[in-house]
Amino acid sequence: MTSKEKQLIKKAELLFGKCSHVVIASVNPLGYPRPVPMAKGVTNGCNEVWMATGADSVKVNDFHQNDKAGLCYDREGSSVCLRGRVEIITDPHIRKVMWQDWYINHFHEGPEDPNYILLRFIGEEATIWIDHEFAHISLKAIAE
Repeated sequence: MTSKEKQLIKKAELLFGKCSHVVIASVNPLGYPRPVPMAKGVTNGCNEVWMATGADSVKVNDFHQNDKAGLCYDREGSSVCLRGRVEIITDPHIRKVMWQDWYINHFHEGPEDPNYILLRFIGEEATIWIDHEFAHISLKAIAE
């Protein structure tokens, strides 16, 4: 990973911290992308985000069929677009640990609500535009 790419990754992490929402795109059974805005949950770095959603949602059905996804976030003209995969998390312990109080507005039975599940998105590639700098970056290089 180049020095420029490392600097853009740091800027992407700072940008992510300022964003409260993301747009995540699943792939529907006909092969079309299905983007939806979602509230951001816990994040790690510039490319991992957890989101709460309903087990009965269309996007969850899409992700059961195809775990490939796109996720974007932006603020004040800067943006990060990611390509990666989604894990559907139903583990009761993880759901309880990741519970946020405001989820009660959607899942009235709390962390035990049978419709409450988590999506964990992990980005593998990024297209970043921040401070008039542009790059396509493999995020697998972050681990190196």
